[in-house]
Amino acid sequence: MTPIRLVPSTLVFAALLAGPAPAQTMPPAAAKPPVAAAAPVKPAASHRALVSTSTHPTVDENTVQRISAAMLSYSVLEVQGGWPTLPANAAKLAPGSKGPDVALLRQRLAITEDLPADKANGDVYDDAVVAAVKFFQGRHGLEETGALGPKTLAALNVPVTKRLRQLGASLDRLAAMELTFGQRYVVVNLPAAFAEAVEGDKVVRRYVVQVGRPERPSPTLTTYITTVNLNPTWTVPLGILKKDVIPRMRKDPGYAARMHMKVLDGAGREVDANAVDWNSDHAPNFTIRQDSGNWNALGSVRIDMPNPHSVYMHDTNHKEFFSADYRFQSSGCTRVEDPRSLAAWLLNDNPGWGRREIDAGIAKGERTDIRLTHKVPVAWVYLTGWATRDNVIHFRDDVYGHDEKPTLVADARPQVASAARASGFVLQSADVRPAQVKQVSFLDSQ
Repeated sequence: MTPIRLVPSTLVFAALLAGPAPAQTMPPAAAKPPVAAAAPVKPAASHRALVSTSTHPTVDENTVQRISAAMLSYSVLEVQGGWPTLPANAAKLAPGSKGPDVALLRQRLAITEDLPADKANGDVYDDAVVAAVKFFQGRHGLEETGALGPKTLAALNVPVTKRLRQLGASLDRLAAMELTFGQRYVVVNLPAAFAEAVEGDKVVRRYVVQVGRPERPSPTLTTYITTVNLNPTWTVPLGILKKDVIPRMRKDPGYAARMHMKVLDGAGREVDANAVDWNSDHAPNFTIRQDSGNWNALGSVRIDMPNPHSVYMHDTNHKEFFSADYRFQSSGCTRVEDPRSLAAWLLNDNPGWGRREIDAGIAKGERTDIRLTHKVPVAWVYLTGWATRDNVIHFRDDVYGHDEKPTLVADARPQVASAARASGFVLQSADVRPAQVKQVSFLDSQ
């Protein structure tokens, strides 16, 4: 497995400014054998599979080239004036609707090639519009219903300048990471709240996940998955101990015992929770460990990956959040909806550790640590705009506010704007004021 250092966006500028960009196409990136250059974006066929069923990874060796090429396509749209804003009452549009709002919707969908250009005219919400709306919803992480609704309307009305900022900021963040692509790897895209198990350049399983709350965001990282823990214990991180457990104990002295938590001194010996001064303002001279079991915050599976943030992937006893659209509920770790399936995939090269053996090991209730025969690369990325190998451009909400921070793409705009216009495209024009960043814990809790 060879580390791939992604191209800095300053070099992308040089490539982009080298020549004009034709409207609605993505020019090929500079040759980089043996990786193929990014293909142009073309109007998709009228009959397309749902985006949610795609086997194309969010991140591979050519993602940077595809994002930069997608920026060219959207920059052309910016020069052309973007797309129309749909009225608030358009949220009620559904299959069978008819009228001027449907005509405007068809034009809007055609501009971003969700609807084929030859179907742009008309004022009926027909099967072609249903398919186009589903496609648009899929690439924006929305439920693929085919009817509008408030969330789809809001996504349709996001201006092109903001979409360009998302692509540019995502490109910069990705270019700053050093990713390792092997035959098998795992990617968690935090804004999308999904994890992908990639094998042979295809997503073999996509997992719904919960990631950090905005006040306790999950970090971006690259590392290797080394170990699967069955029936793990949970040692409460210091930040969560101070912010969550100690305040609970002050109000409810029986909380630790009820949650199967043990108080341990510096030598690892259990001490009586009633002997602890929970009202003290001094730094805790003890740790708290939660026993294995259904009550455990990590559930029955923990997936270890050494990193400076002390985060990992794991099961959870809060499974109710997986069915929600908003899955930013943890304190920094990634909770996986079906961690046993992911564990079985990770342990594929470990003889005697298939899904049946994993289930049996969990049923025993004993903590078991299984070291992977071959460690698996993993990356947690923060992409709010990206393009996949099938040339579909995806967007997600900027839950953590990272897109508002200055980026190389945005910072370069004053120097290259006139040259960009002369070349037929424009770099993102959004405000680049720095955002205030809070220091928060990157560690997980219940």
